[in-house]
Amino acid sequence: MKLVDVMSAAGLSGYAIVAMVLFMAAFLMIVIRTFAPGSRPQHSAAAQLPFSDDASGPAPRARE
Repeated sequence: MKLVDVMSAAGLSGYAIVAMVLFMAAFLMIVIRTFAPGSRPQHSAAAQLPFSDDASGPAPRARE
């Protein structure tokens, strides 16, 4: 008996369909949240984080 025969008889094709549906749902939620009206201020603020000189962040660790 070959591995192909065992795997095809196991009936695991449903798991691939469920995984694809879950992936598509997660992808669509991310796209909707990203391009939703009103999300521009949040994205603009996040885009400026690397350039901020705010001292409220974590203190840099000293090198030894």
